[in-house]
Amino acid sequence: MYRYLWSNGPKECLEFADYTFDEHFDQPIASYPPRAVLWDYIKGRVEKADVRQYIRFNTPVRQISFSEQSRQFTVTAHDHVSEVTSSEEYDHVIVASGHFSTPSVPFFEGFEGFNGRILHAHDFRDALEFKDKDILLIGSSYSAEDIGSQCYKYGAKSITSSYRSRPMGFDFPDNWDEKPLLIKVDNDTAYFADGSSKRIDAIILCTGYLHHFPFMDEELRLKTHNRLWPLGLYEGVVFVEQPNLFYLGMQDQWYTFNMFDAQAWYVRDVILGRIVVPEKALMESSIQEWSQREESLKSDEQMIRFQGEYIQSLIQQTDYPTFDIERVNQIFLKWEQHKHDDILTFRDHSYRSVMTGTQAPSHHTPWLEAMDDSLEAYLNPPNRELAQ
Repeated sequence: MYRYLWSNGPKECLEFADYTFDEHFDQPIASYPPRAVLWDYIKGRVEKADVRQYIRFNTPVRQISFSEQSRQFTVTAHDHVSEVTSSEEYDHVIVASGHFSTPSVPFFEGFEGFNGRILHAHDFRDALEFKDKDILLIGSSYSAEDIGSQCYKYGAKSITSSYRSRPMGFDFPDNWDEKPLLIKVDNDTAYFADGSSKRIDAIILCTGYLHHFPFMDEELRLKTHNRLWPLGLYEGVVFVEQPNLFYLGMQDQWYTFNMFDAQAWYVRDVILGRIVVPEKALMESSIQEWSQREESLKSDEQMIRFQGEYIQSLIQQTDYPTFDIERVNQIFLKWEQHKHDDILTFRDHSYRSVMTGTQAPSHHTPWLEAMDDSLEAYLNPPNRELAQ
């Protein structure tokens, strides 16, 4: 996570059903926390559940294979403390490594001769690096929205966003333009499909990520692009080709924390035998049905409701604490509207918790003026009289 990163969606849409923000902070907080606040919240839930004792840290997995003879997985991992690589046998494997670590990096003519810096959003660390610079963003999704906003907030001279299929369409400030796809770069000048050009100092590729699992044997590897319903996963989590293997959080995401939770509860119950996975043909039929529904979706609202319905279907099969999915959908829709009203001020809005009913207060400082993203600065209003 880069410096100055704030949540780009309302906390009310990602709140854990069994561990609320009210419980953790013991006070109402605004709806768009920065990274340190969200980290503290997640850490608090982990500490309450006391699960760290069951986790082996500093031990990356190097390879996972499956034996048809033993019906077990061999997991090879490297212990960085002892510097020992070892293999162990397991009945089930859960891949919960996410899909935002391997950048999708396009190439455009002239990149090799560009005089400035080219980086992927994955490597973006500090917007202050681009103060007084002319920045080109390639892409038109969340990373482009947020990195562009960060660069504007911390003093970029100009921002140009280049899109492939459709523009973001927000009401951007005067120094932020949208252009169709980049055609080429010649020294420090970018040329676009509409015939226009722009001098630039840096290029940031907001072009997404690849589902990439090099530690999995080929036959165990999930192969999909970023979509709401990844193919090959029954109920969005069970690997059809090997039902003792599970992938969590592999969807394109509107919902996040509480979706991952609902998936984890479902996988737990499969492992414990509370849920029986059907035969392969029925799993494939279910995947096809969900996939066809996904392909018919046209609007953001339809996509939000689709994912909400998916989460509801998981919750109904387990004892995960139920919550009002439709109310969360409504908050998502308000968030979308607030972004289109003003992409630079949507974080100044607040919402009511679906879990507790608590109305979030307005943050003590408008987002564009909040330069300190620390936990302490976020939770404690500044002493304005002292500052004067």
